[in-house]
Amino acid sequence: METVTTFTNLGNAIAEDWATITRESAPFIAALPDRILAHLNLLAGDFGGLPVDRLTHCLQTATRAHRDGRDEEYVVCALLHDIGDVLGSYNHADLAATILQPFVSEANHWMIEKHAIFQGYYFFHYLGLDRHMRDQYKDHPQYRQTVEFCALYDAPAFDPKAETLPLEFFEPMLRRVFAKPKRSIYQRASGKMAY
Repeated sequence: METVTTFTNLGNAIAEDWATITRESAPFIAALPDRILAHLNLLAGDFGGLPVDRLTHCLQTATRAHRDGRDEEYVVCALLHDIGDVLGSYNHADLAATILQPFVSEANHWMIEKHAIFQGYYFFHYLGLDRHMRDQYKDHPQYRQTVEFCALYDAPAFDPKAETLPLEFFEPMLRRVFAKPKRSIYQRASGKMAY
């Protein structure tokens, strides 16, 4: 049975309350990969006029990165790059980057955070937008990496005939990447997580 603290104002919580919260939160925190997988499945069947549904697009992007020999962290970033489409129709890349931020390198985080602007190179001009919007980041260290991500993995991943590994194939990678945060506001100076 779950133990529940009794404070009604966070300002009144005491150390014992936080010990309880830390202990009782552990199973929920450990289940993060399960919630991510469930959320990815929400992309299934949503075509939005595309030749493949959004889940297939994510799977193809990750498949291409995996087949190209990218490391697990990169492949998981490729898998999750559009996970924000369900709730963030106007800022999906920000949602994906927020989910990934504690678990991936700063370089991969930046790539995912900015990929929508970089992907715009292929279609922004058809929407009356500047297809060269990405050039504002030309001097950023991750500019080339993000151009490459879009060109090699994201842009060509709309092919109904392309190899598409199933979500189950990527699940162990996702679980390993999300097993322990690399950086978080809840991380102590020692590197150990506060909870």
